[in-house]
Amino acid sequence: MGLFNFSTDVAIDLGTANTLIYIEGQGIVLNEPSIVAVHRSTRKPIAIGYEAQQMHERTHREIETIRPLKDGVIADFEVAEELIRGLIKKVRSSWITSIRRMVVCVPSGITEVEKRAVRDSAERAGAKQVYLIDEPMAAAIGIGLNVEEPVGNMIVDIGGGTTEIAVIALSGIVIDESIRVGGDELDNAIVQYFKRNHNLLIGHRTAERIKCEVGSAVELDPELEISVKGRDLVSGIPKVRKITSEDVRDALRDTVSQIVAAVVRCLERTPPELGADILERGIMLTGGGGSLKGLDVLIRNRVELPVYVAEDPLTAVVRGTGKVLEDLEHFKKVLS
Repeated sequence: MGLFNFSTDVAIDLGTANTLIYIEGQGIVLNEPSIVAVHRSTRKPIAIGYEAQQMHERTHREIETIRPLKDGVIADFEVAEELIRGLIKKVRSSWITSIRRMVVCVPSGITEVEKRAVRDSAERAGAKQVYLIDEPMAAAIGIGLNVEEPVGNMIVDIGGGTTEIAVIALSGIVIDESIRVGGDELDNAIVQYFKRNHNLLIGHRTAERIKCEVGSAVELDPELEISVKGRDLVSGIPKVRKITSEDVRDALRDTVSQIVAAVVRCLERTPPELGADILERGIMLTGGGGSLKGLDVLIRNRVELPVYVAEDPLTAVVRGTGKVLEDLEHFKKVLS
């Protein structure tokens, strides 16, 4: 086998919370948390992805878990590189020796310096050519919209670290609004709420579970209940509490309204002809946050436009990035 030098093309949705990898001809091959556990003294990675997630908030003195992306951008350069390399190693079978081209999606609001950081990390992880694509554009392609036509499409992509809102027409982003509020902020809001109102300290993983199971943006029928383990801040002892979806909705209210406000701002800046297209075609929600119960209803009530949740919203961005990877010539215009 030594004579053959196979190379492969890879698309990556490098997210604050999760990283998804798509390999040409194979589809999505990996979806793991964007987290790395390193040895405190040597800074060598011990675990990456799921294994590191299991250790998160449960480590001893020698181990530290790091999430290298914050608000959609690389906060820790070296760890980000280890993350990309480690996750690719998990998928890469022995015969694929090199990565020829890599398409990475980035938040639409990031600076040139931040783009440079993504490019460098990808190159150091072994990619020969690196292409970048804006997240909302990738999401639009991923859910099957025709981004090339002269018709406006509005995408609201709610990721772990950012919410990207964009109006897309003619292979470009006409208006974009990027706020550094996403799934992580929602988790945070839940942690703070229970600390403040119930004297209960819960971890971020528990908060995420609460959000996914009983979190909602509008009233539910029937309302849901969940038991939560946390530490009582008064006695300092671990306790179990019953929590209702009404509590959680209360906790999420402010953060959710920031997302809705950003949608409204984006609509206010949209040219009238494209606005007319959105009135007809509606707003598409993608990203993990798009699956928060009732978020579509809340936005619909606020802007009085049709709002739809894409199917499998979590993988929309990587599916779009993968489609671009499979046909780089055709999608040249959308790459930055």
